[in-house]
Amino acid sequence: MIKNKKLCWTILIITAIAVSYFLWLSLRPVKIVAVHDDGNYSDVLVNQFPITVRGKIGWWRENREMLKSHYGIPKPSLSGSYTITFWLFGDGYMEEEKYDRLCFLEMKTKKNCIEKEKTFTVRYSKHSGLYFLAHDGYYQITDSGKIVKRPSH
Repeated sequence: MIKNKKLCWTILIITAIAVSYFLWLSLRPVKIVAVHDDGNYSDVLVNQFPITVRGKIGWWRENREMLKSHYGIPKPSLSGSYTITFWLFGDGYMEEEKYDRLCFLEMKTKKNCIEKEKTFTVRYSKHSGLYFLAHDGYYQITDSGKIVKRPSH
């Protein structure tokens, strides 16, 4: 009987810690470190981005006007299409030395690259509409506001 109580309390405490940690990760404010543009493509370097797909899409929906007013993105092409990719800033800007870093050539310094840690992409085109790319697939928002996972293109 005592062993069962200890086990139950241990499981309860571990679960509470895990839930608290997940909530803490989910509720941290996103920090935009920098925005780099190349035509209708924008790279947004962030710290503390939401970890779930629902959280990422929700953040986009809540902050798209702020991104437009503060950073001038998205910058659609003549056809109206655009791509915004959110990258985790991680350890900051680094030199190119390592293969396959993402470098921003408009920065006239040796430390103008980041590790390629893509966390989320927002794309729009007249053909496909607005859709989102996350680590596990493509998502769209239905007319009713529901987030639906779509088959890969």
